[in-house]
Amino acid sequence: MNKKNAAIYCRVSTEDQAREGYSLPEQQEKLKDLCKYRDYNIYDIYEDAGISAKDMEHRPQFQKMLESVRDGKVDVIVAYKLDRLTRSVRDLEILISELEKYECSLECAMDDINTSTANGRFFVRMLTVLSQLEIERVSERTKFGMVGAIKDGHIPVRKILGFMRKDKKLIINPAESEIVERIFDLY
Repeated sequence: MNKKNAAIYCRVSTEDQAREGYSLPEQQEKLKDLCKYRDYNIYDIYEDAGISAKDMEHRPQFQKMLESVRDGKVDVIVAYKLDRLTRSVRDLEILISELEKYECSLECAMDDINTSTANGRFFVRMLTVLSQLEIERVSERTKFGMVGAIKDGHIPVRKILGFMRKDKKLIINPAESEIVERIFDLY
């Protein structure tokens, strides 16, 4: 039996790198070890640095990797965690369908994911649903907290032209208010 060709995919956003502490070289090392353990041939390594996983279209290396899959050069995509690939249920469905079409599977080292089986595909879908739920819940909590802060007079911005902070509240800045009035008049 021939060895499978693996595409290693690594991604960090600057926010993730600071918060989670896993950098591109660390992901790459872990994934190379996994490929060695699985006896995969590493076809190529694809890295998107400082790019969010909110969509698949705006990640150049991710798109390049998918082209390699479509060209039949890759049999398995190996990633550190599922959230390195996507956090969107919709994008995950598109990705899994695309990979199935070209007989390519997906493995994630830290999530114990392998989409070469029906159970593996089900499991990966459930993880993505939970991940998307967490993102939406954080967003709701943030919005709720901001509304409360605004109602209390705490505007969560650094600087607004025409205003200044006094005791954590915004008040009109007389020196800049004329500029703001002129802007509105010109508009």
